Amino acid sequence: MSEKLIARINELKKQRNAVILVHNYAPGEVQDVGDFVGDSLGLSRTAAGTDADVIVFCGVHFMAETAAILAPEKTVLLPDANAGCPMANMVTPRQLAEMKAKNPDAVVVTYVNSSAAIKAMSDICCTSANAVEVVRSVPEDKPVLFVPDRNLGSYVSSVLQRELILWNGFCPTHERMLPEHVYAAKQAHPDAPVVMHPECRPATLAYADKVASTTGILRFCKENPAKEFIIGTENGIFHRLCKENPEKTFYHASDVADCPNMKLNSLEKIVWCLEDMASVVTVSPEIAAKALSPITKMLETVIDG
Repeated sequence: MSEKLIARINELKKQRNAVILVHNYAPGEVQDVGDFVGDSLGLSRTAAGTDADVIVFCGVHFMAETAAILAPEKTVLLPDANAGCPMANMVTPRQLAEMKAKNPDAVVVTYVNSSAAIKAMSDICCTSANAVEVVRSVPEDKPVLFVPDRNLGSYVSSVLQRELILWNGFCPTHERMLPEHVYAAKQAHPDAPVVMHPECRPATLAYADKVASTTGILRFCKENPAKEFIIGTENGIFHRLCKENPEKTFYHASDVADCPNMKLNSLEKIVWCLEDMASVVTVSPEIAAKALSPITKMLETVIDG
C-alpha cells in the first residue's frame, strides 16, 4: 500500500510542480517522502526560496501560514486542515493588544509557533534555534515581551541572564515531560547524555546535558562520540535520529512526548490534498504585509552554534 501511495505522490508532485516540506516531528513514512525535512527555521527558509508552484507543508497550521506569507505567489497546502498548534492558540490578538498596552516600551519577540495575526503584531519572530540570538539583538535597556512560550522564554532568560516579560503559553507535548521522567531515564541509562528541547519546563531542563532545537539535537547526537542518548522532545525525531545514526541507541526521556497534531500528517492525506488541491492555507494581504517584517528579521538572525 505504501509503495502505491509513494508512487502516486511522486506522480502528483511532477504534475503540480510541488515540493513537500516535512517537520522533524511528522510520522517517519511522511518524512521519507519529504523533499526537505527540518525544523521551523529551516522549513521557513526553504519555503521562501523554492521554485515550486505548490508547497505541501507536512507540519501544523502556523507553519503553513508562515510559508504562505514568505511565498505569496505559491499555493500552500496542509495535508490535514485540523493540524493546529495548542500553543499558538494560547494567545489572541485582543489579549496581545492588552498586554502591549500595559507594556508600551516592550519589544515583542514572538516564537514562530504562533498565528499569522500574532506575528503581525510583533517586532521580531524567533524559532527555538535562534531565540537566544534574537533576544540578544534587542538593546539591554528595552524590555522584551516574549510570546507565547513561557518555557522557551525562561530558557532564553536564563542563558542571557536577562529578565523577560513571559506570556503564559506552553507546548502541551513538552510540558508533559516531567523531571521525574528524565530522572528515571538517567537512572536506567547513566552513561547517556540527556539532550532536550527548550520548550520543556525549566525543572525538566535542569537534567539536560544539552538544550537545543530539533536541528541542534540532531547535530549534537551526530557529532558527540557517545553511543547512546536520552532525547527530550516530541518522539517523531527518533525516525531521523535512528536513520542518520544507525550505530547509536536513543531512549525517550518520557513516554508521553507525542504531538497528536503532527501525527495527523499521512501519505494518504498528501495524495488527497495534491489530487484535489485541497486544504489551501492563505493569509490576508493585510496580515501578511505586517507579519513579513518580523518573520524576515527572524530569518536574518545568525544562530549561535
